[in-house]
Amino acid sequence: MGIIAFIILGLLAGIIAKQLLPGSDPGGIIVTTLIGIAGALVGGFLAGAIFDADPLDDFFDISTWLTAIAGAVLLLWLYRLFAGSRSGGRRTT
Repeated sequence: MGIIAFIILGLLAGIIAKQLLPGSDPGGIIVTTLIGIAGALVGGFLAGAIFDADPLDDFFDISTWLTAIAGAVLLLWLYRLFAGSRSGGRRTT
């Protein structure tokens, strides 16, 4: 997959992850894209390690999208967990 396709995949995966985990984020489009790209990398690494698969081969493959979205959701959750704890305020659930 080319670099432009990977950036587009990251942006869309980050947007979908933000839709799946609604809430306030301090980041904008750049942070969303970076979380999506990093999520695709983490998701691809975990899928390769756990399932011995290579899901980031083709842009239009469903496993590529599911892996990228799952990784982005995981990283967005971690980002909110750590960014929220650094803000100094109390979190209410």
